[in-house]
Amino acid sequence: MDQAEAFLFDQVPPSRRALIPTALKTAYAAAAAHIDDTPFLKVPSVQRGRIVQWAVDYGLAGLIQSGQWDADFRWRYFEKPTGQYLEVLLSHSVVTVSQVAEPEKQPRDVRFRANRRLRNQGWLKGLPDPSGKVETLGVPHILLVHGHQDLNFAHLGLPNEDHAKGYLYRTPNLMQMPHEVAAPLYPIEDTDVEAVMTLKEEIDKWRRDNANDA
Repeated sequence: MDQAEAFLFDQVPPSRRALIPTALKTAYAAAAAHIDDTPFLKVPSVQRGRIVQWAVDYGLAGLIQSGQWDADFRWRYFEKPTGQYLEVLLSHSVVTVSQVAEPEKQPRDVRFRANRRLRNQGWLKGLPDPSGKVETLGVPHILLVHGHQDLNFAHLGLPNEDHAKGYLYRTPNLMQMPHEVAAPLYPIEDTDVEAVMTLKEEIDKWRRDNANDA
């Protein structure tokens, strides 16, 4: 297990990952029912994906508000103020959500995602060099991607700095997770635990030094 995989395991353990498929299924079903019940949403110009995304955001925020997912959330503006997006706040990372057609590829390369994926390279490819541009990193960024039309996949991933290279690490398909969460097939080794703890300490230090940029 490399550092990226170990870090993602720490931030979203199997018990939390198991919540995601049901939330997504419920959101997709709610979006479909709303479209069916609303005549003006049946016109060809309607972007069904937008309605699905709103339902997904609502469902994930609901998991947090109900206490099922021990996290926080906030709404952030896009780089161009055309709306807001959901940001799930974990202990040492943030999660954003995107619909994609191909699970192995990152979502469309827009500026706010480009800025966030740059954060991962410094943290997860070895601890940041104190003499480098640590102040520009921000906390690591996790993507939750799910199927664009049909809900046949969902993955958590740590995006690579190079958009074309996909992910530093991406989980197996969450939609195929068993209902009962078993112990991991490959337990986290002590060295991985130590590396993640050191990484989290460095992130905490960065937050103290850069309180306005987290």
